[in-house]
Amino acid sequence: MEHIVKKTIDALKNNGINGYFVDSTKQLLEIVTSILKAGDTVSCGGSLTLHETGILKLLSNGQYNYLDRFKKGITPQELKQIFRDSFSSDVYLTGTNAITMDGELYNVDGLGNRVACMIYGPDKVIVVCSTNKIVRNLEAAIDRNRTIAAPLNATKLAKKTPCVVLGYCSDCSSPDRICCKYTLIRKERTPDRMHVILIDEAFGL
Repeated sequence: MEHIVKKTIDALKNNGINGYFVDSTKQLLEIVTSILKAGDTVSCGGSLTLHETGILKLLSNGQYNYLDRFKKGITPQELKQIFRDSFSSDVYLTGTNAITMDGELYNVDGLGNRVACMIYGPDKVIVVCSTNKIVRNLEAAIDRNRTIAAPLNATKLAKKTPCVVLGYCSDCSSPDRICCKYTLIRKERTPDRMHVILIDEAFGL
């Protein structure tokens, strides 16, 4: 794993993306805090990893203008506005479905608000990723989403899709389908915009 992580971080660097490796949530939060500035407008994707690692709690500590998509009682219109406001945020935080050893980020969204912000808009993007999401190549990334991430996420969201029953993607036409927008980030042209933090613990899906 040490060799795999080093190769992935080197590949990220070659792709214009800052890569970090941590072995604890304490180190993770320290790096995130070092990237954020007091008063920053921050937003995030619907990532289980951000919740499990304590990042959402950090964003809610009062030091930042946090666009909280998870606040209790939020209305559909308020959530829609947060999604739109996220495009002009200072920092956007998210997980990723898979990262290849070539330093590529592969993601699949339902609405596309998360991948849209990763691609363009926010000044900085912080991606938090467990080392178990590192895969060999794009083909493996696609397979991971079809057999692991998508079925688990659909189950978590209580969607009525075949993958919830089958445990793998059947490329369905269900109205509840969550796999609609497919993206691959291979390069980042803006220096210091994108930061990927790899953590040596299993978080997320």
